[in-house]
Amino acid sequence: MPARISEIDYLRCVLILLMVAFHLVYIGDSYPYAKQVVYTFHMPGFLLISGYLANPRKPWGALGRKLWWVFVPYVVMEAGYTAMCSLLPVREHLDGLTLPVLLEKVFLHPLGPYWYLHTWMLCLLLQAVVWHGLRAGLFTRLTVFGLALWGLDVCGLLSFPTAMYFLVGWAVAGAGFRFGEVFRPSWVAGLPLVVLCAYPSNLDRGCLGGVAITFFCLCFLMKTHGWLPRRVERWACFVGRNTLPVLLFSPVFTFVSKLYLPYFRFEPTGMLFLLVSVALGVAGSIGLAWAMDRLRVSPWFFGKEKAVR
Repeated sequence: MPARISEIDYLRCVLILLMVAFHLVYIGDSYPYAKQVVYTFHMPGFLLISGYLANPRKPWGALGRKLWWVFVPYVVMEAGYTAMCSLLPVREHLDGLTLPVLLEKVFLHPLGPYWYLHTWMLCLLLQAVVWHGLRAGLFTRLTVFGLALWGLDVCGLLSFPTAMYFLVGWAVAGAGFRFGEVFRPSWVAGLPLVVLCAYPSNLDRGCLGGVAITFFCLCFLMKTHGWLPRRVERWACFVGRNTLPVLLFSPVFTFVSKLYLPYFRFEPTGMLFLLVSVALGVAGSIGLAWAMDRLRVSPWFFGKEKAVR
C-alpha cells in the first residue's frame, strides 16, 4: 500500500477531533448520548485502522525501535497524567500517589486516553509474535491472535471486544483488500447509522450493533472525504498525520480548559467552548511537538528528528 493514504489520514483526523471534544468533561456531561455514540466507534475505528496499517513482517529490531519510541512518550505522559489526577479535583481523581499505583497505571490500567497506546502496543507486539512464531495461513494466525487477545483480557491487560478491531484491520489488510474496498464510501451508510444510534442497546463497541455502527460510520466518513474542499482536505490530512502528538499532549489542554470554562457560560449550548477548546487542544499539541522539533528534543522523546509530519 502507499506510504500515505489520504482517506485514512482524514479518518484519523475526524476520530482524533472527536476524542479531544468528548474528553472535555463539560461537553460530555452536556451531551451524554452523543458521547455514548462517539465512544462506540471512535477508538475502535482507530484500532481498526492501526491493524490495517500494521506490518507484521517487520523485523524484530525495527519493531522494537518502533515500540520503544511509542513507549517512552507514553510512560512520560501517562505518569504525568496520573500525577495530575492525584493532585487535581478531576473525575479520575486518585486519593494518593504511590509507586505501586503509578506502576499499575502505566503498565496495567492506564488513565485518560493513553489506554489506546497501551492496547496498540500490546496488539502490535502480539501480532509480531504470532506472525514470526507460527508457520500457518492467515486464518490460523488470526485465530491464535484472537485467542491470545482473549487471554490478555482475562489477565486484565486490555479489553477483548475493543482489541478485536485491531484483528479486523489486520484481516482486511492480510486478505489483500484496499481499505476503500471494504469500507466503501457511501451516503446511504448514514441511514442505518442513524437508525442504529437511535437505540441505546447498540451503543456498545463489543456488541453487533456497535460493530455495525463502526462499519457504517467509516463508510459514511469515507464518502465525506471526497466532498472536501482541497484546502480543508490538506488541513485534515495534516492533523491525521499527527495524531500521536495530539493524543499525547491534548490532555494537558483539557486540564487547562477547566480554567477558562467560566468565561463561556454565557453561551448555553457549549458549542463556542467546544470549538475553542478543540482548536486549542489540536493546535497546542502539534505546536508543542513542533517546538520539540525546533529544540531538538524530539530524537530523545519520539526517537526521530521531526515529530510533526
